[in-house]
Amino acid sequence: MNLNKVFILGRLTADPQLRTTSSGQQVTSFGVATNRVWTDKSGSRQEEAEFHNVVVWGRQAEIATQFLTKGSLVLIEGRLRTRTWQNNQGQNVKTTEIICERMQLGPRPAAAGFKKPAAPEEAAGAPLKEELPEIEIDEGDIKAEDLPF
Repeated sequence: MNLNKVFILGRLTADPQLRTTSSGQQVTSFGVATNRVWTDKSGSRQEEAEFHNVVVWGRQAEIATQFLTKGSLVLIEGRLRTRTWQNNQGQNVKTTEIICERMQLGPRPAAAGFKKPAAPEEAAGAPLKEELPEIEIDEGDIKAEDLPF
């Protein structure tokens, strides 16, 4: 039995770019950086980054392009594929890519300019009134000795 399965959790190195193949299939590719931190024999902290090429097809390609930006955290589940081709100088070139089968988006970065959708009143220019709920407590039900703090 053989198994070709990859899981990576990392951050995008650049914004994904959506393309369409000649057959009409949508595809996007992007880089994901993962890092490893360890302590060597001398006790000093070491860090190493690894860069992965990811290819996403179909509807997931659209979603990746719409919601992922440089620096976004993403979990990719997929398989490895190595391609070979000849470049303009006639040399054989190899690249190994992760073909995405499942993708899970991480939290949206607050600094990326994402805004919470405006309420209809706020969008119309009227100031938004925040209404706080009122909680009525019958003071006869709570005793100071029953409080845990």
